[in-house]
Amino acid sequence: MAKVTAQDLGQEPIGKLLVKQAVPASIGILVMSLNILIDTIFVGNWIGANAIAAINVVLPVSFFIAALGMAIGVGGSSIISRALGAGNTPKALRTFGNQLTLTFLFTITFAVFGLIYVDTLIPAFGGKGNIFAPAKIYYEIILYGVPILGFVMMGNNVIRAEGKPKFAMYAMMIPSVGNLLFDYIFINILDWGMAGAAWATTGSYIVSFIYILWFFLSKNSELKIDFSHFALHKEIVSEIGSLGFVTLARQAVVSVTFLLVNNALFNYGEETSITAYAIVGRMMMFVLFPVFGITQGFIPIAGYNYGAEQFARVKEVIYTAIKYATILGTIVFLGLMVFPEVITKWFTDDADVIRITPNNMRLAFAAVPILAVQLVGAAYFQAVGKAIPALILTLTRQAIFFIPLLFILPIFYGELGIWIAFPISDVLSTIVTYYFLKREVKLKLETA
Repeated sequence: MAKVTAQDLGQEPIGKLLVKQAVPASIGILVMSLNILIDTIFVGNWIGANAIAAINVVLPVSFFIAALGMAIGVGGSSIISRALGAGNTPKALRTFGNQLTLTFLFTITFAVFGLIYVDTLIPAFGGKGNIFAPAKIYYEIILYGVPILGFVMMGNNVIRAEGKPKFAMYAMMIPSVGNLLFDYIFINILDWGMAGAAWATTGSYIVSFIYILWFFLSKNSELKIDFSHFALHKEIVSEIGSLGFVTLARQAVVSVTFLLVNNALFNYGEETSITAYAIVGRMMMFVLFPVFGITQGFIPIAGYNYGAEQFARVKEVIYTAIKYATILGTIVFLGLMVFPEVITKWFTDDADVIRITPNNMRLAFAAVPILAVQLVGAAYFQAVGKAIPALILTLTRQAIFFIPLLFILPIFYGELGIWIAFPISDVLSTIVTYYFLKREVKLKLETA
């Protein structure tokens, strides 16, 4: 695959450029998603169905702390892309240094907090009954590695902002491959059970961190910082915070959603329904990898060209990204509608789980073909530095629509109401995002 530099983001044809950016991002997300998928299959077959539920309970906490690194990475990367597009390299360097400082301070603080309140947090996130004991084992070990994951997520976004998608892809692939290898050793050979699954994940974070550190110290990176760049600057921190808060809010809502759905499903179906939700959630990460990859590839192109005031290219990349992502999302949708029983049997041979999961999977993914508009639309506002609309549109899907529906629909439809909340919220958030995106294109991009 041809090398992409920061300058290419403003020069190459949009279709070709989006492919160059999106393919490595998609491959990285695919490998990462395969890792999560196969890891869950290993855990389900080598440890048991309750182990799948236990990991699903722990995900919200570790996910949120790791999201701190992602938020700082995405917020700062938007600044870096626009700074490079405007030829302002000093600002890009200061931003990267501030990202490193912020990631260190926040991830360590929240990891310590999470370890102190372990016995409170696990039950709150649905880790009750037979799930509590394996969830606690997994949780405590995972949190040791979550700060490292925070640096990995932050660094990955900065690499992509430099126009180096292949290196960002490798940074996502390395922990995925490492985790599966460690899974086999720690769970299957050494028989460490849940502790083995947790140490496999933590070890994979460390390997990826070492790779990303090498990238920034090598000649591959254009961002060569010194100690002066680590000092926090109020203006940069404020801009990172306002843009990164969009990502953090989205990930925080994901964590809250896990908490609410786990508890709601426990009340209706106990451990079995939580296991079904864990399987559906893993498939959500896996099958949408091409859509998420296009969104990731879209962000630096939109940000760079917006900073360079090439608004016609920004408009073109919006429509191209939506078109590509919609086609791929439709293919994913068809596969899930046809083969949900086969997919469920990959994870477990538990008859109850196999009985209830396929129909719920169909419901949860019913609106996938239209999600491209929502994802690309929200990403556009973040890429160009418009934090408020980016935040609102990012939160529409889960916070504004899904969570209220989660409380309302089960009153009338029981457990079915939980599952139909997914597609209804997808449709409503897509409609809202389309309105704001269309308005932005008309008033800003076409007028300019």
